Amino acid sequence: MIIRPLSGNDASTYRTLRLEALQTNPDAFITTYEQEKNKPNAIETTAQRLDSDHARTFGVFIEEKLVGNVTLQKEYHPKFAHKASILAMFVHPECRGLGAGEMLLEKAIQFSKAIGLEVLQLCVVKDNLPAKRLYEKVGFREYGVEHKAIKLEDRYLDEIQMEYFLQD
Repeated sequence: MIIRPLSGNDASTYRTLRLEALQTNPDAFITTYEQEKNKPNAIETTAQRLDSDHARTFGVFIEEKLVGNVTLQKEYHPKFAHKASILAMFVHPECRGLGAGEMLLEKAIQFSKAIGLEVLQLCVVKDNLPAKRLYEKVGFREYGVEHKAIKLEDRYLDEIQMEYFLQD
């Protein structure tokens, strides 16, 4: 497995995996498959996002195929500039259990330390126990629950808020 930052040149490949993620695990993401699929200028917008100075997306490749990703979104406001959020984490189902998710998170943590961040935060759907266990394994700790955080047509989903302190 190889992990590297994604750039605008990876936009098409990333978008393909993103659409697959939204179909495979729809409850894990705020964006729906239909919303993502119908975005105008999707490749150009995705390329701009991947090249942004305020976010870094890492991809994991097996035999040159993108099979997972995680995005680190830095906060904009100066009083929050010590923090970033982990977003859009996904590993293809056929590649789960191989350590790809842990490697992606470790890469995001190393990068965060290198650029002087102090706190990483994320939200995970309460029922997504494999993801929660992965986040706990690398050192994230729960600090709250947002009840009814996500409203679907027929139900609500609670989200667990988690944090990781990068510095002592």
